[in-house]
Amino acid sequence: MNTRIRILAAAALAAGLALGATGCALDGGKAAQPFMDAPKGSIDKLPMDVVVMSDGFSNLGAKCDGPNRVYVIFHGNDKYGSVAVVPNDPRCTAR
Repeated sequence: MNTRIRILAAAALAAGLALGATGCALDGGKAAQPFMDAPKGSIDKLPMDVVVMSDGFSNLGAKCDGPNRVYVIFHGNDKYGSVAVVPNDPRCTAR
């Protein structure tokens, strides 16, 4: 009977580990879900000005979107960042 309990316990542990591993693999984070965004209109792939901070991780990028200058601040590959907009920036009207 002792062997039977060990076999059942090992099977239960294996099933629990398999379910746990499957749950982690399905989550995968935002990087693993590239096409789960809202529908897209036009895409601007023109280069942006990038400012790399001395730590190499906290950076910002800026580019014009029509007459507005858009700044995106990000930290490495982390899941947070921020956006700031300067409306009617003179650098954007020269295009």
